[in-house]
Amino acid sequence: MANRITAFSRTANTLWIAVLLALLLDIAPCRHLAWAGVPLSSDILNSGGTLIADVAEKRINAVVNISSTKVIKAQSNQLAHPFFNDPLFRNFFGQRYYSIPQERRERSLGSGVIVSKDGLVLTNNHVVENATEIMVTLSNKQEFEAEIVGTDPKSDVAVIRLKGDLTDLDPIPFGNSGELRLGAIVLAIGNPFGLDHTVTMGIVSAKGRANVGITDYEDFIQTDAAINPGNSGGALINLKGELVGINTAIISKSGGYQGIGFAIPSNMAKAVMQSLVKHGKVVRGWLGVSIQDLDKKLAEAMGLKDTSGVLISNITQDGPAAKGKLKRGDVILKVNDEKMTSSSRLRNTIAAMGAGAEVELSIMRNGKKKTISLSLGELPDDFSGQTTLEEADGILGGMTVAPLNDLTREKFEISKKVKSGIAITKVEGGSSAERANLRPGDVILEVNRQGLDSVADFKKAFKKSSDNLLLLIYRQNHTFYLVVRK
Repeated sequence: MANRITAFSRTANTLWIAVLLALLLDIAPCRHLAWAGVPLSSDILNSGGTLIADVAEKRINAVVNISSTKVIKAQSNQLAHPFFNDPLFRNFFGQRYYSIPQERRERSLGSGVIVSKDGLVLTNNHVVENATEIMVTLSNKQEFEAEIVGTDPKSDVAVIRLKGDLTDLDPIPFGNSGELRLGAIVLAIGNPFGLDHTVTMGIVSAKGRANVGITDYEDFIQTDAAINPGNSGGALINLKGELVGINTAIISKSGGYQGIGFAIPSNMAKAVMQSLVKHGKVVRGWLGVSIQDLDKKLAEAMGLKDTSGVLISNITQDGPAAKGKLKRGDVILKVNDEKMTSSSRLRNTIAAMGAGAEVELSIMRNGKKKTISLSLGELPDDFSGQTTLEEADGILGGMTVAPLNDLTREKFEISKKVKSGIAITKVEGGSSAERANLRPGDVILEVNRQGLDSVADFKKAFKKSSDNLLLLIYRQNHTFYLVVRK
């Protein structure tokens, strides 16, 4: 009797689990459900009545394996001739002649998603950045050479195009990532650890993740679908088989899957792709303001009822905001009826609208609501007074620095508390500066305990130093020392 009750209990539990899954997926509870002994995963349906396994099998054809090769130039301390071992020769000719430029080829593997019949493939910038050769392998083992159409390091999106006979391509349709709900089931398809076309399943754990420190423009979908090295650039799809994200990064102490992965929303990736195809670069909208989030104390001090909206802390002279009569201390509540819940949300929204877009801003000024209409400008690509160190300059080669001003503060969200220093505006992939763990948006406050007020100060301190460089770095509201060898 006890055995019968136990068996009945197990069967009942299996049934209730199946019914619960059916309710979550919005399908008829009794349809295609196994009572006992049959894996439920093979019978799960999406809202259209299609097996999830069918969705995975169909869309796996649109996900490709990307193998990229790039040439890394480095300095070697191997001498060209024994005479150069003499310190007299080394001092006379200088370090540049003492070091011999070396080249090495570096290969990386990643994933990509075919999004058009004519061979456009979406992937991550870090998968193909500075690549001299790109090979793409389809699920049917066909191989194609590919060329870069455009890259956008700020969002970590890249577009490449396949070469050759493209008659059998099966592109994946875009979905609306804005319609994703927390708890929605998603599939991640990619090539983890070089294992071709692997499918994992999970849910949407969070939306709108920003300030993660991965890219300049962050609005990530967080998922617990297993993502591992090699999944970068792969597809995150919904149960309709639509592309809702490009898998990009994981949070992990071990380097492997630990339940937290990030994907670029398809709406952002699609907008970046269209701009890269049309202009060869991403033309982002620019408001010309420095902004910050509101907390309870700040809201109370400014006489605000709550922390809704985004506070304007500074206005760039002659920028779109200044021309539109926005003022320091204004709180932006909405952009075209879309609520602004954080500074990152506002920044992403304005950037995505593009240069020349007409926007209507709902703001709070001195306790009163107002509406202001203005035209967005184009986010500048470069900065006045900037300089770039070449690889021949040593450990900081491949880094571009610029003065601290309204533009650099706004673009990299550098606090006004940072009174002096120089901003790192660009770090070339694979460069010495990147290997030294320097990033765009970092501020160099000191070189060898000497404060910096200008790029000229940095050049002077860098040239003066002959051995180790002790840098004081400001990064995301924290400061730390970094020692590098020149």
